[in-house]
Amino acid sequence: MDLAGRAKDRVKTYSTGMKQRLAIAAALLREPELLILDEPTNGLDPGGMRDVRALVRRLAGEGLTIFLSSHLLAEVEGLCNRVAVIGHGRLLAEGTISEVMGDAGASPEYRLAVGNAEDALGVLRASGSVLSVSEPAPGELGEEIRLQVGPGGIGPVVRELVAAGVEVRALVPVRPSLEDLFLELTEGEP
Repeated sequence: MDLAGRAKDRVKTYSTGMKQRLAIAAALLREPELLILDEPTNGLDPGGMRDVRALVRRLAGEGLTIFLSSHLLAEVEGLCNRVAVIGHGRLLAEGTISEVMGDAGASPEYRLAVGNAEDALGVLRASGSVLSVSEPAPGELGEEIRLQVGPGGIGPVVRELVAAGVEVRALVPVRPSLEDLFLELTEGEP
């Protein structure tokens, strides 16, 4: 647990992260098959959060089953291979991240930053591979367009843009987060 150098120090002098690691060490003394962690990074600084996350990954990699409860859904998404969403005492979704996220990838959506939005829109609207196109909006890398593509994927669309001389500055897939899904499932619940 990386606490050997402080073994003779009083626990009250430990940082919050050190106390978290000590609590996990104490739980591991009996060599459990299941470790239950409730908000293990709560109150930690970024370094402490990184250390506890690395510890959780290492323990899971060693075959320990870990039940993690957290409101930090990006952390859950990064650490867990199965999730459950509970709202008002009811199980709303359960499975692997991809199962819980459902058909989010059925019609992939992308953010496209281009040098000239007018030229890009002409190509995108004429393309048989594009299902929908948004009006351009200012973005960090130029004018940004959101588009959804069909089953052929984004490759043919990029080839069409390049062939038409459109400067493609960035192409980023838009994927809803676990937090987005959680809010969608729990908002409006009684």
